[in-house]
Amino acid sequence: MSNTRIDVHTHLIPPFWAEELKTHGGDPSGWGAPEWSPEQLLRFMDEEGIAVSVLSLTAPGVEGWKGDDRIKMTRRVNDYGANLIVQNAKRFGYLATLPLPNIQASLSEIKRAYDELDVDGVTLHSNYDDIYLSDPRLDPIWEELEGRSATIFLHPTRPPMPVLPGAPSPLADYPADTTRCAVDLVLKGHRKRFASTKVILSHGGGYLPFAATRFAELGASLSKDRNAEDFMTDIRSFYYDTALVSPSGLPSLLGTIPCEHIVFGTDYPYASEKVSKIFTANLDQSAEVDADSLEAINRNAASLIQRLRLSA
Repeated sequence: MSNTRIDVHTHLIPPFWAEELKTHGGDPSGWGAPEWSPEQLLRFMDEEGIAVSVLSLTAPGVEGWKGDDRIKMTRRVNDYGANLIVQNAKRFGYLATLPLPNIQASLSEIKRAYDELDVDGVTLHSNYDDIYLSDPRLDPIWEELEGRSATIFLHPTRPPMPVLPGAPSPLADYPADTTRCAVDLVLKGHRKRFASTKVILSHGGGYLPFAATRFAELGASLSKDRNAEDFMTDIRSFYYDTALVSPSGLPSLLGTIPCEHIVFGTDYPYASEKVSKIFTANLDQSAEVDADSLEAINRNAASLIQRLRLSA
């Protein structure tokens, strides 16, 4: 299989981070960490026709560390990710982790990540200590990212509620928190205030495409200044990755979001190799996706990652 795809939703697991996570809150989502190595990832990529994997640290990120320890772990993770690019620049990209909700430390790390480590963007979680991304306290972060026309990978984390017994957060809560966060950004006008940022929503935007008209019409009924189409414009301004988007979800995604704003993703290795391959096959074989659209989805992320634009 020829390597043509760009995977915007694939995770690295630094071994030091995985080990220390055990004593820093573990994974509150209840999912846990699989085995991972760069070599395993490259084999998976070759088997699935993936040319480039854009790596990010998944939830809970560095949130189990406190104070200076959170900052130190953030820097170690970002150094590790940046080093993977140095070792294999043709196959890997990297989206930096931030020590949020510490604003000043996060601003410093954005500058270091871009100016010294040459990262491809940043990862933001749907909430930090129950603070959602539209919170005014995070405006300095958005202003810095806006000034850089940053690519932002928005990954869900556990919402501020207990995990359902027997149902780890990635099963249902993660898509819900992506939806909750994205709708909040639209309602608060963030997509207009920070229009130069390119925000990728995980997992097909959660439930956002399926319920987009609902959100737009009800949002308009609460607003004196905006109509439903205005809200839909903001909803369509996000990018949506295909990681774990089911065959039943593809019609909503493709019927609501412009094809040029849909990008390929797998969620490997947290979606196991078997599961990742099933969902990629579902996309490849979908009657909803013609050959030209599939080729575009596989490659659209090239417009979001600077190193890929420069090498095109």
